[in-house]
Amino acid sequence: MKAWQFTEVGKPLVRNDVPEPEAGTGEIVVDVKAAGLCHSDVGFLDGTLTSLLPFRPITLGHEIAGVVASTGPGAGRFSVGDRVAVPAAIEGPGTSSNGGFQPKVAVREDLVIPLPDGIAWDQAAAATDAGLTSYHAMIVQGAVTAGTKVGVIGFGGLGSLGAQIALAVGAEVFVAEKNEKVHAFARESGVTHVAADIAAFADEKLDVIVDFAGFGTTTDAAVEAVRRDGRVVLVGLGVGEGTINLQALTLNQVMLIGSQAGTPEDCRAVLRLIADGKVASRITRIGSDRIGDGIGALERGEVIGRLVALYD
Repeated sequence: MKAWQFTEVGKPLVRNDVPEPEAGTGEIVVDVKAAGLCHSDVGFLDGTLTSLLPFRPITLGHEIAGVVASTGPGAGRFSVGDRVAVPAAIEGPGTSSNGGFQPKVAVREDLVIPLPDGIAWDQAAAATDAGLTSYHAMIVQGAVTAGTKVGVIGFGGLGSLGAQIALAVGAEVFVAEKNEKVHAFARESGVTHVAADIAAFADEKLDVIVDFAGFGTTTDAAVEAVRRDGRVVLVGLGVGEGTINLQALTLNQVMLIGSQAGTPEDCRAVLRLIADGKVASRITRIGSDRIGDGIGALERGEVIGRLVALYD
């Protein structure tokens, strides 16, 4: 079968011929129906995240949804034909083992969760990373509930999901997105308060601000805009280091919290919201033969929302 593989830093993915995987002890093999393309994949290619990969060439693709094709010894939670999703994890496929940029993938059964009927493959794939990350930041780290006034900085693939998740639990959402071309999309998603900068909402006494951009200046602006005793959750890593107004942080007793990825339970929760029609990713679909081109589009910043490759 054909696989899109990382070979060395600074080089594009290579489409290699590889053998079909077999399920080892405690593993299942999944027929991949959809695989999401992620900015982390760009990070592997440009060297930013390459240290996470245990070997090369390695098939990337850590956002996977599909159907169980076979089960190995000691794997008994799933049966052939079951619909499943694979929540993104460092120890999972696409990072620690060959991933979903190939038609079949072997994965530890304990990393897999059931996929409810009625959820489209592309939406399921996006939920395994962007969905669970947004949910974890908004609900777990941000403690957003009904009635919370929450600011969202950045309305890309993660921020748009985070806003929808907040709306789904009854929060009031305020979106800050410098790209005004995205403002209409934010309003279509149900957000009524949209501006170019979170500072525009400084008088709203926001309880929580989730920074999905993470450019230092955005986090600093969040610290200054959130209410006294409020909470700022940092998800995005647009830059590696930033400067924060420590006086505003201290005098206003602001809680500054980091949030990274999520858990299988977070993924289950997002899938329930998708099944209920409350959350949906904005997705650009491509064929699996165009994954290499898709990574290039991500590198150039040409993708709005999430990019997902579909397999026949």
